[in-house]
Amino acid sequence: MDLIALDFETATNDADSPCEMGLALVRGGRVEEVRNWLIKPRQWPYFSPFTMAVHGIRPQDVADAPGFAEVWREALPLMDGALVVAHNAAFDLNVLRSTLQSHRLPVPTFEYFCSVSLSRRVWPGRTGYGLGPMCAFRGITFTHHRAGNDAEAAAKLVLHAMAHTGARSLPELLARNRVKCGGLSPREHRTPGGKVTALVDPSAGRALK
Repeated sequence: MDLIALDFETATNDADSPCEMGLALVRGGRVEEVRNWLIKPRQWPYFSPFTMAVHGIRPQDVADAPGFAEVWREALPLMDGALVVAHNAAFDLNVLRSTLQSHRLPVPTFEYFCSVSLSRRVWPGRTGYGLGPMCAFRGITFTHHRAGNDAEAAAKLVLHAMAHTGARSLPELLARNRVKCGGLSPREHRTPGGKVTALVDPSAGRALK
């Protein structure tokens, strides 16, 4: 697999309240598959009015949805060892880390980068680098603030960046544009900026730090 794009929508301002998760799987230079899961968060039935106004997902929409642990059983094998991208990756990695912590679930190992940072390098001088403005700029149509759609849009934005720069591979694209990767593993979380937070594997019976 070349790349996985990740996106979360949350029920509240709590990082560990995902109500939807989306993955877009890129193989052979194209989006081959998009997976989307509605999730019943641990805070259910409470949803923040603000977050509902953003994504439109309501408590009744996830009343019969699986919890995150069940969704993670499907997502973990896909993400472990992958190169992951997210648009505003700090948000999505915080949701993932916090949810794995509160659910005491296994932490994958992967490298990741932010498509906002990539877009700033590839298309400098834009007035806004949000997913909506950038996709409008590149002619990518999608339904914003639904996890699978946002993940697919972020993946397509990376593919547009490759075509625009003539990069022949993702490592070449990132190196040419000086985009740094972060990393997540059972032992640590390393941000693209170099900050390292030590983690403890929950399988050892201790919570993540």
